[in-house]
Amino acid sequence: MQQSIYDHPLPKLPLIASVGAALAGLGWLGLHKQPQPFAPVKQPRGLSETIALPSGLPAPVERFYWQLYGERVPLIRSAVLSGRATLRLGGLTWPARFRFIHAAGVGYRHYIEVNVLGMPLMQVNEHFLAGKARLDLPFGTSSGPQVDQGANLALWAEAIWFPALWVTDQRVRWEPIDASAATLVVPFGSEQEYLLARFDAETGLLSTLESLRYKEATSAHKTLWLNEARDWRLLQGHLLPATGAVTWFDAGRPWALFTVEDVAYNADVSASIAASGP
Repeated sequence: MQQSIYDHPLPKLPLIASVGAALAGLGWLGLHKQPQPFAPVKQPRGLSETIALPSGLPAPVERFYWQLYGERVPLIRSAVLSGRATLRLGGLTWPARFRFIHAAGVGYRHYIEVNVLGMPLMQVNEHFLAGKARLDLPFGTSSGPQVDQGANLALWAEAIWFPALWVTDQRVRWEPIDASAATLVVPFGSEQEYLLARFDAETGLLSTLESLRYKEATSAHKTLWLNEARDWRLLQGHLLPATGAVTWFDAGRPWALFTVEDVAYNADVSASIAASGP
């Protein structure tokens, strides 16, 4: 007599449960296994050229720079920032690695590689050159005035990993607010953008930068964009925030955590900043 699939249901359940558990475990591992870091940038590193810390800075800003540099501030013309990240996309948190290449205050390239089980799944190349941004994503390309505005804010916000720029670039100025906050005014073409800088009352170190940024290429209105400087520590002899947390205010929690593990200053980035890939 022919048997149906219902004749022996119970023995199949442990197998189904085991397979389900295995797949769930594999999925968990895939989303928690960190990729290998990029190799350190093998170029000359140095901050030998300095200028005097400018006078007339707002009190919390002056306190901040004295802690970082003392009375002499280095001239940083380029920065290569490498590390690993977690990105919240599609309701899941994905491990990633990144390399940000900056011509300080001029332009940048972002390379981000989303990984599963330590292997590349998705690559992002983002360029901001000559005041124009282009995001090359696996599902399309994004550009336009709103993208340019957001990229320009990122250009200046990411200088938290080389904050000397904010007092050595003559186009930038600080405006006082109170004992723990000041406004960072930066150029955007012929216009200006404003970032509210908040400093920790106890340590004097920068804690957040807040600005209004277009969220999408089609956005009609700007959204409050928060950049947190977390876990200040010495990295290769420089006092820097180990992690930057990026949050859209309407989301309520960070969508990205970027942890810098290697920095290279004043390297030649003339070719790499316009390239693609790591």
